[in-house]
Amino acid sequence: MRKRMSLLVGAVAVSVALAGCAGGNAGSESTSDSGDENQVEVFTWWASGSEKVGLDALVEVFAEQYPDIEFVNAAVAGGAGSNAKAALASRLEADNPPDTFQAHAGAELSDYIAADQLQDLSAFYDENGLTDVFPESLIERLTVDGKIYSVPSNIHRANVTWVNSSVLDKAGIDPTKAPADMDAWIADLQKLKDSGVESPLALGTEWTQMQLLETVLLSDLGAEGYSGLWDGTTKWDSDGVKTAVDHYSQLLGFVNSDYTGLDWDAATQILIDGNAGYNVMGDWAEAAFVQAGLTYDTDYTTWPVPGTEGVFDFLADSFTLPVGAPHEAAAKDWLTTISSAEGQKAFNLAKGSIPARTDTDASEYPAYQQTAISSFANDTVVSSLAHGAAAPIAWSADISSAVGKFGSDKDSDSLIKALVAASDKAQG
Repeated sequence: MRKRMSLLVGAVAVSVALAGCAGGNAGSESTSDSGDENQVEVFTWWASGSEKVGLDALVEVFAEQYPDIEFVNAAVAGGAGSNAKAALASRLEADNPPDTFQAHAGAELSDYIAADQLQDLSAFYDENGLTDVFPESLIERLTVDGKIYSVPSNIHRANVTWVNSSVLDKAGIDPTKAPADMDAWIADLQKLKDSGVESPLALGTEWTQMQLLETVLLSDLGAEGYSGLWDGTTKWDSDGVKTAVDHYSQLLGFVNSDYTGLDWDAATQILIDGNAGYNVMGDWAEAAFVQAGLTYDTDYTTWPVPGTEGVFDFLADSFTLPVGAPHEAAAKDWLTTISSAEGQKAFNLAKGSIPARTDTDASEYPAYQQTAISSFANDTVVSSLAHGAAAPIAWSADISSAVGKFGSDKDSDSLIKALVAASDKAQG
């Protein structure tokens, strides 16, 4: 077990791929006093921006529901979550777990589960009726060998194209109409560039590149083919993957030259400022547009990444109950709050995501979130690579490294070989 966790520490330290809900520049605020039972130490990477606003909203509901329990904020900022994951791995290695920690639901948890570091929360689900209010597609993704190890606070969508309406209007492109496929989108990107927009597609650091690549894979392979990448039924050197890599390479010809040094919020800001026409980003970006005072379907709009209409590329922020949590009862109280209707509504209104619960009144949410609620309920759901749902940490880290290298050398053959090697290593 120790050896496995040492490997996990290394994998987390090099991974910048498992992001989705990135922190800012502030550090961890405080640590827990294990001698005081009336507190809960909550470990996240929600240290600034809309993430911190969402966390604050959750804490407010928690204080109302459990006024005698002190919330101890153990947020670790920076690195798009990779700093937090490295710090967490070190704490778990030292048998010093927080009471609960944030992690993406799905395959990201597999290493923690294999290392016997998470408690089974199936009984908690039964006691709180969560199997009745969470959709079956979500329960399936949370279940490992018949057990559930985390409680989601929300649902995010990764395959979202954010569109600056005025930039497209000026170029004679209808911002409300999504291109049918990657080739049609690339044609519009060229039209936008020809109109004088230097960087039609805003892009950021390595994990945002991997998110863009995953949506291109989803577009070219379809939902079934994309999902097959993770169970071995789709080969990483298949013609479909080669087509996707070619499309991805073409997309990089339209991005801002400083993309490798920008986190997601800076890349999204390029679009907000009118210096790009598009940005592929998860729907945590919605809060940035709202905070900028922009109006949905007027100043900006969204559509699924071209070719992915009818597919919801899923990820979820969730919280765990570590083995050896110093304040287990208080941790369960926190899990009760984040899974409650009140907690999920407060959090998701602030963060731009949607509730995991199905007993949600969509009319209480803004326009974008209403589209996401409808899509998650009705469309084909697949698991996000860049945000921990599709592949374990080490596999994602290897893909992230390959994508980062491709950003420098643009060697398609080398990228495909690296993707095949990462798959063989993970599944062999």
